[in-house]
Amino acid sequence: MSERHDPTHPGPLPPGEASNPNHSRDFETQIPLTSLHDYFMASGSLHRKKANKRPNLQPYTPMASGPNPSSKLKSPYLIFSGLFILSVLAFLGISLNMQSKLIPGDLLPKIYTIEVVNEFPHDSNAFTQGILYAGNGTIFESTGLYGKSSVRKVNLQTGKVEVLQKLDVSYFGEGLTLLGERIVVHLKSNNADPVISTFLYRLFQVTWLKNTGFIYDRNNLSKFEKFTHQMQDGWGLATDGKVLFGSDGTSALYLIDPQTYEGIGKRVVTFNGHEVHNLNELEFINREVWANVWQTDCIARISPEDGAVVGWVLMPNLREKLLAAGNYGIDVLNGIAWDGEKKRIFVTGKLWPKLYEIKLHPAKKQIKSGVIEQLCLRMPAHFAKP
Repeated sequence: MSERHDPTHPGPLPPGEASNPNHSRDFETQIPLTSLHDYFMASGSLHRKKANKRPNLQPYTPMASGPNPSSKLKSPYLIFSGLFILSVLAFLGISLNMQSKLIPGDLLPKIYTIEVVNEFPHDSNAFTQGILYAGNGTIFESTGLYGKSSVRKVNLQTGKVEVLQKLDVSYFGEGLTLLGERIVVHLKSNNADPVISTFLYRLFQVTWLKNTGFIYDRNNLSKFEKFTHQMQDGWGLATDGKVLFGSDGTSALYLIDPQTYEGIGKRVVTFNGHEVHNLNELEFINREVWANVWQTDCIARISPEDGAVVGWVLMPNLREKLLAAGNYGIDVLNGIAWDGEKKRIFVTGKLWPKLYEIKLHPAKKQIKSGVIEQLCLRMPAHFAKP
């Protein structure tokens, strides 16, 4: 477990803020599954469950009583009260019925399955810890394992590693993200104060069991510097172009200042009253943070505002297909990349020979109660720092 292998595997989103290679900020200097169908109910049961959610509202029935001298004075009030109560009950009935149609019970948050749109070759020796799409058919990838960790530039279409920068053997590579900063330089002269503005894109990478990360020049991976973060550990990174989002394998989603590397916020990620532990690789997609949950075939779609899970992406079919093809050495699903320009989603896993472009589809049938907890939630993992 020291290298975070999966012990269960057979071998050793409004647009406008989409995560893309142009993420930038201004800076001025001066359990394995067999099949999803086992977890779906017949569509007819959805209607039955909706009906059961409607409260049992009994009609008002007055008690029998003898003559009352004041009954004539109370009659108009009673009639008005009775009509009012009946109208309220009718309104509630209509509202609840509409609610049952608009908010289908257990389907909140939304559940998605996937369709594979394209398959691309991927280095089956890469212990993938993070991927990102940088435009022009380029993938940047971070890999792990002591002595094998790296950051690399990869051709999407061919899977060929074009540039590779190895980490020192004492570091275990983890997630990475790409952030662009607008650098403004004022050049003073006798007659004018010309301004030069350019963008500097930097890759940020974190490492496992350490508070140390690395920053690379995307155009020259051999040029890098270290930084120190305040998370308990380094697992995943993403950005909205303003802040860094980080994960450390717990249920925490960190907000980090990319200039000072200090924590500026923290969200506890929750679903249905449960903390979602083991948050791993991250990606920012349409105002959501998407996270692999370690040792599952699930991606949690998280609101960075409050940490609530607003959706789940279920994809056990990817690993099933690879195993069926004889790829018994694969490890867990890990790696999410977003092409903001063409609205493409890419996923892969550790030691997977394929990288997939996927399309999401809302689940057409209701998920049984408790299934998401079974598929996507795990007990917290604990690793001792050296």
